[in-house]
Amino acid sequence: MTTPTPLYPLLVVRSILGLLAVGVLLLAVAVAQVGPEWLDRAGGVAVAASYAALLAMRTGGRPLVFGIAALVFGATGALVAELGPASGVVHDAGVILTTGGAVGMAVLTAVLAVMLTTPAVRALRAAGEVLVAFAIAGVGSLAVIAFRPRLDVDRLDYAALALAFGLGFVLVFRLGAGWHGLGRRGLLVVLGGSAVLAVSVAYAELLRHYGTPQLVDAIDSSVRWTRDTIGAVPRPLQVLVGVPALLWGCHMRARRRQGWWVCVFGCAATGSVATTLANPGTTWLEAGLIPLYSLVLGLAFGYLAIRVDLALTGQRGSRARAVERERAVRPEPSRLQPLL
Repeated sequence: MTTPTPLYPLLVVRSILGLLAVGVLLLAVAVAQVGPEWLDRAGGVAVAASYAALLAMRTGGRPLVFGIAALVFGATGALVAELGPASGVVHDAGVILTTGGAVGMAVLTAVLAVMLTTPAVRALRAAGEVLVAFAIAGVGSLAVIAFRPRLDVDRLDYAALALAFGLGFVLVFRLGAGWHGLGRRGLLVVLGGSAVLAVSVAYAELLRHYGTPQLVDAIDSSVRWTRDTIGAVPRPLQVLVGVPALLWGCHMRARRRQGWWVCVFGCAATGSVATTLANPGTTWLEAGLIPLYSLVLGLAFGYLAIRVDLALTGQRGSRARAVERERAVRPEPSRLQPLL
């Protein structure tokens, strides 16, 4: 007989959410360019600590321990970065700490946004879960740039993506009942998703380094035309991998635990959103339009995947589908309670 997972006290949950609210407020004030220059870093540290505590709480860890550790690490890095040049402290130490904090913040954001989703019986409800994940990732993106990282944008993207998938797979390995919980369909999903992700990243890198000048110029021209016409260019990883996986995964989780293996590929979307503002050439308007366009296109692909899945495995006829929806209620803890 298994022991039920204990619920966290309301005081702990409220304390974490209160710290998150303070961090968001400080970031909003910093964006409005009101107050001292260090407000953004203070807000980023507060959000990082609250996100670390929430992730630990959601995965059955010790939220106070991880939250305090993130708070101490972030505050130390911010303090060294702020006081280093004036006090004679080696400035490079502050750069390393704050850049590492930005990468860690992006990883926390990507994984937490996926972990805080809940199962959805209907596709529309699953779309709402994707919106929740994007909102969490959007706040995290403000915290990422609050650390003021000094790292190439592509390196930041790839580092955050790789670490987020690594952490996500470790957590989902437990949530998805290990490898034997995959099943044939889950194995195909994991292999297919990994292949699409690898091909997308490899193709972009090969094109950047080895593409012919004519092809690169044509692609750059189309990107500029799209940006000038509609204000932003959707991210392929979000459209083709992240958003469809998160939508389909939340829908599948209401029926089978295998849905967690699909959801983990949602880190491709949440991690991409988390690092959007790290590019200094991205305006605030463009940073809002990129996830918006990616959401619209990605949800369409995700809904198509759900319909194909139901057509292959679901019941025939409207009455049978209605009965299936009524029975497709796999219980999971609420959003702010531990999964493990």
